[in-house]
Amino acid sequence: MVVSFGVLAQSEKKSVRQGNREFKKGEFIDSEISYRLAIETNPESFKANFNLGDALYKQEKWEEASTQFEEIANASVSEADKASVYHNLGNSHFKMQQFDKSVEAYKQALRLNPNDMETKYNLAQAQRMLQQQQNNDDQQDKQKDDNQNGENDQPQNNQDKDKNKDEQQDNDQQEQQQQQQNQEQISQEDAQRMLQALQSREKDIQEKLKEEQVRQAKVKVEKNW
Repeated sequence: MVVSFGVLAQSEKKSVRQGNREFKKGEFIDSEISYRLAIETNPESFKANFNLGDALYKQEKWEEASTQFEEIANASVSEADKASVYHNLGNSHFKMQQFDKSVEAYKQALRLNPNDMETKYNLAQAQRMLQQQQNNDDQQDKQKDDNQNGENDQPQNNQDKDKNKDEQQDNDQQEQQQQQQNQEQISQEDAQRMLQALQSREKDIQEKLKEEQVRQAKVKVEKNW
């Protein structure tokens, strides 16, 4: 049994080392495979599980990476190692624009390792992006409310007939009023369509700006072994 355990341990370490070499060369798919082989040998291997999360992150599989880091967040390891897990978890949420979760992950990392400057930097970035995200959401909600109020407040053109004029004058006046109402209705509909088109365009621009901000606001490197 001792020999068998030793063989398994050597196999696990060999796969992790192989994965690390592939990771350093930028061969992230191959490194993922190697780390998974190590995990098959020893599902409790913290190094293999941690580095698998990194390999997934490098492939931009951020949701899978976040799940991987969450699964090992309660592992029986040092506080420094746990802080690295939360740091990388924060990075994964940041990339998915889940800035609220990113902030919480970075805060947890700093509770475990208060002097980590990279995590402090990333926390500041995530907080800034979260504030911008909330401001954009508030602005969109306000525009939606304004649109609804505008539709409810459309003026009603109720015209009174002049009963003292003859029938022909009444008919002419009614016809003119009807034409005016139609023109106003068309103008209001055109204005509404233009407003909706502008708001749609503004939303597209905001989304592009947000994506550009996320791209430029790069979080600092993920922790690795």
